[in-house]
Amino acid sequence: MKAFLTGATGFVGWHVLQALLARGDRVRCLVRPSSQSLLDPEPVERVIGDLVDPEVLARGIDGCEVVYHCAADYRLFVPDPEAMYASNVDGTRNVLSAASRCGVRRVVYTSTVGALGLRSDGGAADETVPVGIDDMTGHYKRSKFLAERVAVEHAANGLPVVIVNPSAPVGDRDIKPTATGKLILDFLERRMKAYVDTGLNLVDVRDVAAGHLLAADRGRVGERYILGHCNLTLKEILHRLAGIAGLPAPRVRLPHWVPLTAAALDTGFARLRGREPRLHLDAVKLSRYRMFFDAGKAVRELGMPQTPVDEPLERAVDWFRRHGYVKGQAA
Repeated sequence: MKAFLTGATGFVGWHVLQALLARGDRVRCLVRPSSQSLLDPEPVERVIGDLVDPEVLARGIDGCEVVYHCAADYRLFVPDPEAMYASNVDGTRNVLSAASRCGVRRVVYTSTVGALGLRSDGGAADETVPVGIDDMTGHYKRSKFLAERVAVEHAANGLPVVIVNPSAPVGDRDIKPTATGKLILDFLERRMKAYVDTGLNLVDVRDVAAGHLLAADRGRVGERYILGHCNLTLKEILHRLAGIAGLPAPRVRLPHWVPLTAAALDTGFARLRGREPRLHLDAVKLSRYRMFFDAGKAVRELGMPQTPVDEPLERAVDWFRRHGYVKGQAA
């Protein structure tokens, strides 16, 4: 099978690429000129270009059976929001329009649980919880919500697209790193002196990659599938990391107004100085809620694996340490 993949240099996209290659698929990857080296020495065909170029996308998708659209502008601090919407919303429209013209068998669009609704009681939300644009905090979530609407529209118009909503993937090769990776890295560098009452749904990034392939093979057109696993409070996550890394977990729990105030001040000063804030205000706002989700639909319908979360946490800790992300602990 021949697949077209966007976002192959990113955390989730790279693991999707590994899963495709392991299965024996031929893969054609959209890659920016500045990111080509990140695919060395992968045995893939490269299409140099960007999501905003419909002609490049049409050439890349032509002759492929399945499209995996994993690429996204994932930033919590955005000096220029228009660029994010151009990439996440218009870019998704360009990919899906090209896929429709090329007559592909299936498209898997990578959304996020951030585009889903949360339960008011703090319980695990599934794909059916009502949500609207006004529920989206920050430009990233708003842009991904709008991009998901584009995918739903294309499905309604006959494109065989399936939507997957990863929760908080963890594991090896989190190069940038992601927000969850930064949490792990902050813990390893002893920068987390306290915690707040919040929670995340953690999932092995390799299981997320497997979920993409399963969605292409078994997913129902137009449906959303939460690719997640284990709901944990931040306190529980930190205690697991403490056991894995051999470091003490913070014991002090802060009221939410403390980091909110600090993040508001830091973000304000960062905008004045033209730099990225150390504390992202949107991320701190989200920490007021427990981001708990139910991946039962993906497990039942797709057969998505559910690897115990300590395994990818161990791989993440080991990878950060071995690759010099933790000061003084480079291999």
